[in-house]
Amino acid sequence: MKVAVVGATGMVGEVMLKVLAERNFPITELLLVASERSVGKKLAYKGEDYTIIGLADAVAAKPHIAIFSAGGDTSLEWAPKFAEVGTTVVDNSSAWRMDPSKKLVVPEINADGLTATDKIIANPNCSTIQLVMALAPLHKKYKMKRVVISTYQSVSGTGVKAVRQLENEIAGIDGEMAYPYPIGRNALPHCDVFLENGYTKEEMKLAREPQKILDDRTFSVSATAVRIPTAGGHSESVNVEFLNDFELNEVRKILNDTPGVTVQDNPDTNTYPMPIYAHDKDEVFVGRIRRDETQRNTLNMWIVSDNLRKGAATNAVQIAEYLVDKKLV
Repeated sequence: MKVAVVGATGMVGEVMLKVLAERNFPITELLLVASERSVGKKLAYKGEDYTIIGLADAVAAKPHIAIFSAGGDTSLEWAPKFAEVGTTVVDNSSAWRMDPSKKLVVPEINADGLTATDKIIANPNCSTIQLVMALAPLHKKYKMKRVVISTYQSVSGTGVKAVRQLENEIAGIDGEMAYPYPIGRNALPHCDVFLENGYTKEEMKLAREPQKILDDRTFSVSATAVRIPTAGGHSESVNVEFLNDFELNEVRKILNDTPGVTVQDNPDTNTYPMPIYAHDKDEVFVGRIRRDETQRNTLNMWIVSDNLRKGAATNAVQIAEYLVDKKLV
């Protein structure tokens, strides 16, 4: 099993290597791929040093699987080149997510739709993944009508430059800015770029991607995405209106019985999900589960997950594991 990790030197790429090692993914040959400025440098994997190669060399090596986390432009240009030589690409950028000819996959929800002919597979947005992990089993039972979500997203979702900005601000150092304003002691209602409709690109991903993953456009999602000064882990306040009524104990049981979801919900002991506890974990944590007392059949939840793991690297590796397990590569 020849595997390429494209964007191996980036924040998500580093976590991908960590997750591949932790999960003992069956690699017989590993190709670490990055931009030209990183070619020739060394990166360690399972105690062994690997020399970083360029994209053209990686395509020529014809890996079985290429896991991409190198930005949308790189994916648009290079994923088809890998696909042409028979490689199955799992892409973490937004480049292919809403392409009707490409599958958008969260393994626990819709991996069973994958076939050997799917050569470019899209990994959803980090905030979308944790949202649908909690919503999918509830939608199956109660049928969603409308979802209103506000996110509280960590700076790691922007990248290493943003993490450095926060660290500099905490240390009182003037440095390069990833955001148009300070992020320390602040909250920016601005994730990704603004679109003509007044929403940001991140907010529209949250509106559209769940419908594609669940293959259902009968429900709607309205989102406000906010960047906060946490180093890692995204949090979401979610209000869901269902067509059918529910019992809170049943909701908790459904979520607890969902693979990849952990309920942390006990106000008596101040037990609820927080990014500091989600760090370096693969689960999606759900708490503050309560009825919206202003509207029928409506639920409030608080959802937290490590955006670099289940929100990116782990989900991509799980897709690759599924491909290997089902002999699709």
